[in-house]
Parts: sequence; structure tokens; C-alpha cells
Amino acid sequence: MARRAPHRILLNLALDSLLACLALPAAMLLDAPGAWPEEGWWLGALPGAAAVLLAAGLPVRLPQQYWRYAGLPDLLGIAGAAVGAAALFWAGLHVLDAWVPPNPAFPAIHALTLGLLLGAPRIAGRLHHARRTPEAMLAPQPVLLVGAGDGADIFIRALAAERQPAFRVVGILSMRSRQAGRRIQGHPILGTADEIAAVLDRMKDEGRLPALIVLATAHVQGLALERLLDTADRHGIPVRRAPSVTSLDPAAKRLAAAEEKAGQRLKLDPVAIEDLLDRPQVPLDREGMARLIQGRRVLVTGAGGTIGGELARQVAALGPTSLTLLDHGEFALYEIDLELRERHPDVPRRAVLADIRDEPRMKRLLEDIRPELVFHAAALKHVPMVENNPLEGLLTNAGGTRVVADAARAVGCLAMVFISTDKAVNPTSVMGASKRLAEMYCQALDVAARTGDGGMRCVTVRFGNVLGSTGSVVPLFRRQLERGGPLTVTHPDMRRYFMTVREAVGLVLQASVIGAEDREDQPKELAEGGIFVLDMGKPVKIVDLARRMIRLAGLRPEEDVEIRFTGLRPGEKLYEELFHGQEPPRPTQFHGLLVATPRTADPALVGRAIDEIAASARAGSPRAALAQLGRLVPEFDHNADGDGARAAQ
Repeated sequence: MARRAPHRILLNLALDSLLACLALPAAMLLDAPGAWPEEGWWLGALPGAAAVLLAAGLPVRLPQQYWRYAGLPDLLGIAGAAVGAAALFWAGLHVLDAWVPPNPAFPAIHALTLGLLLGAPRIAGRLHHARRTPEAMLAPQPVLLVGAGDGADIFIRALAAERQPAFRVVGILSMRSRQAGRRIQGHPILGTADEIAAVLDRMKDEGRLPALIVLATAHVQGLALERLLDTADRHGIPVRRAPSVTSLDPAAKRLAAAEEKAGQRLKLDPVAIEDLLDRPQVPLDREGMARLIQGRRVLVTGAGGTIGGELARQVAALGPTSLTLLDHGEFALYEIDLELRERHPDVPRRAVLADIRDEPRMKRLLEDIRPELVFHAAALKHVPMVENNPLEGLLTNAGGTRVVADAARAVGCLAMVFISTDKAVNPTSVMGASKRLAEMYCQALDVAARTGDGGMRCVTVRFGNVLGSTGSVVPLFRRQLERGGPLTVTHPDMRRYFMTVREAVGLVLQASVIGAEDREDQPKELAEGGIFVLDMGKPVKIVDLARRMIRLAGLRPEEDVEIRFTGLRPGEKLYEELFHGQEPPRPTQFHGLLVATPRTADPALVGRAIDEIAASARAGSPRAALAQLGRLVPEFDHNADGDGARAAQ
């Protein structure tokens, strides 16, 4: 292309010179048809007409114009060159006293004629190229917008800025009934989002059903979004989400400023599965969190995982004196360390590769950093993986938790926050039972600290699945969808609790504030060894989640993508629980937090039992280790073979 550019410029010069030579006699004819000068004179003036155009066109880069992509700036340059060339030619006539036009308006006529002849082929080339572009041959898709606020206004403006828009707004649904009947930039508001079924039925009867529904507001979530998706699905209409107002507004400005560029398209986002969780925003004590974290040395174990990584992000934003990130996985630790270096460069940070089961290493590390707060998220959490490697699960989840807790307590740590799971309740898996044993040890330490001479508080927080976490079902379904299916579900009745990772970690920090400090509003159950349990809402059927993800991808369950039931895996149960039968939930005055009061024991006894299990595990004796685990956690009903009947109990 670089070698052909000079030839293109020379070709432009030749063509523009030819047009200048045609413009001169045309202007003279228009100026005075009956007063044509001598033939020899105007033929001799043609090189002069070409020369003045060259002189006037160089400042506006007329020879470098790409005719196929001519836009408004190019046409303005042509106008300037035409006016300049006409003025120079008029001045030359006066200097040389060569010819006096009979009409004093000749310079204006000359400029107009020259501008039209120069602009016409460029516009024709642009239109011809646009007709040849496959994208231009496609008619814009009719879309129905949901949301009649700033999002809809900016979306419509962004479409208007596109040279070849891919979408055409045929109507708008508002969130408030009082907006019905009004218009936004000429587009009618047909009703409210709650009336979408009636609106789509009416549009279908009129033969103008939209090809796409675009959410131009973030206020359609949860049950309302569920109803909207169901209605759209009945009409076979996919649903997408418009870019956010903050990202779309600059995009509209860029599109308007770069109108001449080809291929610009407004990109829509898929509706996220997280939007379907009908969970109201929980008010959190941000001041209390800042008071707990700010100016303190903080350690996060398992910092490379989903929960540990989000803990590290939110802790870093609260201004600790130092933040130590600990993980056993090199790449996961590198990623979170790099992210925090970019987001919070002012927070002193240390990335440590370590195994929480290595007691001498953990003791030396904690003596070195002397953390005041420890968030313990490191664990083996994948049920089938731990079933296949039960001794590793026991050594990490129970033994590793004891190692971290003892090392933190020995250096005078203020509080350790232990991340537990709903699988610790009436466990049927080694993973769940090992986490229940870790809960028992942390609770024993906390009761001893509260009823004795003080010491490190242990705050245990129990919750279910977080959407998108490592090894969870949502990323699995996404990978399976990318391959075209099938989506694998273990059982039609499988149910799980879900919440977003950001919400879960926010509530973990809220529980940390309450559990680590002596407060007047502290739940009295904590004195008896209370466990914080996050309010997870209603459990979700996994098969419904699979169907919804298929629909969000614009496909049809069982028709486009198969759902295949594979049977329960070892350790799994159909329904997870947040509370044991002997630890009924107790509400607190803090939104989103409940308290369970489980059985407690002497920390020395539980510690010795964990040591015995760890010794059996290191000796490679799974039978002995699991037998000891069963004695400590009597409700542990091991579903070792994936028996669905036992798992449902």
C-alpha cells in the first residue's frame, strides 16, 4: 500500500486537473452564454485553471483524499479549494488583463461549478462503495427498548451517530406508567415494562414484531427480568442489554466525531445470569469496615481464589497498613497481585507462595508479618475432587485451618475470619465434614476468647455458592454452551443457594466488624459460639439455571442445546442446608446476616482430634482418618457412591 500511495496521489492530481479544465468553460457558459471569448484564449487558460486548483488544493490535502471514504471534512476541503482556485484565477485575469467577464458574479459561478464537479465523483464513489458493502445491504434490526430514561436517550443518539446503524428503534417501554404515550427523540413510549406481553401481542397483530429487545436501564432485575425474559421467549425474541450510560455516552461522541470511519457498530451485551438473582441491595456498615481495616496489617489466605481475591480487593480499598496475599497457586497469586498493584498502588502489599498445612513455614511467616486481621479463605472446595483425594481435603480444610488459627493467635492477632460453606451442614461429603470440623475448632477458640481472658476472636461465616466462582456450575455451563452443548446437570431436583461474590464478601466484612469488636449491638448468640450465616434467599434449581443460560444465549433448551442428566456424584446431595436441625437460625438486626448457635467443645480436645486425623492422613490411612472424622462430626452421612436416595435425606 505504501508503494501504491504516490500513484494514487498522481491519479487524483490528474483527475482533479481534468475536472478543473471542464469547470472553466462550464462556468464561462453559465456566466454569459452569448459572450463567449475567442477560442484560442480559453483553451490557453485551461492550464492556468488546473494550476490554481493545485495551488489552492495543497493546503487542504486535496490530492491525498480517498474518494471511496469521502466524508464531511473532505467536502469542506473541496469547497475551500474551489473558492481559493476561483479567487486565484480571478486575480490572474486582472493581473494579465487577459479577459473581462461580462458578469461580475463570474468568480462565484466558477467556484460553485468547480466545487460541484470536484464533489460529485467523490460522493458517487462513496455511495457506490456503500452499496457494495455487505453490511449496508442488511436492513437495520427493529428493536424495542426497555427503559425511558437517560439510557434510552443515549442509545438512540449513538445509533443516530452511526453511518450504517444495525438497529432501528420501533418503540420504548418505560418503568413508570405516567410516561406512556410520550416520545423520546420521536420514538413512542408504548407502555410499561410490566405490560410487555400485551405490547408484544399488539405489535404481532400489526405485523411489526421487533427482532430484539434491548434493556436500556439497569433497573430490570430479578423477578421482573424473569417475567420479561419468559414473555420474550414465548415470542421468540432474544433480549440483550445496552452498554452502560457511562460507556455509551463517550462512544456516541466518538462515533459522531469519526463518522467517516467504516465498520462502526454499537455492540450489545448479553444479559448476565447474575441479573436474575432477585436480591435487594443490603445496606452495609462501610464506616465500621473502614474502622476495622484501616491502619491494620491484614493477611488473606487463598487470595488467588474467587472469594479470597474479592476479599483482597475490598480490603485493599479500605486502606490497610499492609496487605499480605497468600496462596499455594503461583499463577492465581500473580494475577491478584498484579491487579492490586494497578488498582491500589499505594497499599503496601506482599505476595507469598505458601501451603497453609506447612506449620513451621506458617509460624515463621506470621511471626514476620504479625497480622492484626486474618481472612482465611484457603480451602479445597470442589466436592468430587476432595472425594477422590479425601486425605488432602482433611489436611487442608481441617489441619490447615488449625495451623493458621494457632499461628495467628500466637502472634497476638486481633481476629481471624473463617470462610465456611453450607456443605458443612449435615455433610454427606468429605469436603463438607472437613469444613464442619474446622468450624468446630474456630468456634471453640472464639468461645474461649469471649469467656476467658480475651485473645483472638474467631469469626465464622457460612454461605452457599457464589455465581462464577472457580469450579462452580455457571462457568461450566458457559464452556459447554461455547462448545454447543450439551449442558450437564446431575439431577432434575438438584437445588443450590446462590449469591454474587461481591455481595457475599461485603456481608463477610460486615460480619467481621460485628464479630471482631465488642459492640453494644452484638448478637448475644456470639457469646455461645455463634456462626454468622448469610441470608442466601431461595434455593435455585440447577436445571432451571441451565435453561435460563441457554435462553440468555439466544437459543432454545432441548431444541438447540440439549440438557443431559448425569446422576449424582460421590459426596453430593440434592439440597444444601444453611442450618443444622440443632442450630435453628436466629435473625439479627443486621440485614443479610443470621446467626446459628452450633455445638461447641473445648479447643484443646478438638485440636488434638484434628492432629490425630492429620496424622492418619499423613500416614496414608483414609479408613482411620474418616472413622475419626465420623466420631467428631456425628451427622456426617458419607455419600461415597453418589446414592441419590441418601443424598436427598
